[in-house]
Amino acid sequence: MKELIEAMSEVNDLNRTHGVTQRGGKKYTEVFIRVEALRKTFGTSLGIETEIRVDDGHRVVVQAYIKNEQGMTIGSGIAEEIRGSSNVNKTSAMENAETSAVGRALASLGLHGGQYASAFELEVAANNKEAIAQQKVPVSPQPQPNLTPPNPVDELRAADEEFTRQRIAEIQGINTLDELKQWDDYFSDQLDRLNLSCPDLYKQIELEANKRKAFL
Repeated sequence: MKELIEAMSEVNDLNRTHGVTQRGGKKYTEVFIRVEALRKTFGTSLGIETEIRVDDGHRVVVQAYIKNEQGMTIGSGIAEEIRGSSNVNKTSAMENAETSAVGRALASLGLHGGQYASAFELEVAANNKEAIAQQKVPVSPQPQPNLTPPNPVDELRAADEEFTRQRIAEIQGINTLDELKQWDDYFSDQLDRLNLSCPDLYKQIELEANKRKAFL
């Protein structure tokens, strides 16, 4: 827990000095800077793995995992890109999705770029939505199998549930009120987002935090 707090403090400082200013005035710390902070604090004791969930020629979905030395997942993130939706995605949609997924996995661990979903990610999501609406569905002469594609809503819910489990485990390991307050400060943006998207999961974290506060 001490190492994680040190890494979060490092990223928070880097956000002020190296963050890219987004619309609205908030700053976003790029993924490669946060990966460097992770390596500086944890060395090779934590690993980053990525998995291609969808690549159907139209959209790319990549899942990223941060794992400890025992192979346990302690952070995860998922990202989707639509091929051709931007100049980058015309040639590098897979790489772009992987970078975004790693950034969200780092954010789930507390090493966020200033906010859980960056302004850049939100802009990309809007572009993807527009690209989907503009693209025509090709007519195939061959009958297509009745396959149900993965539901992005279900995948995001799963990521939020994993985030909730990780945060509850961290709370249970906190030993002082100052440490609990510091934890709450670092995760305030993510918790606000979770309260809006999944209030039931947010309540679980809030209940655990209140129990720990009363215990300490």
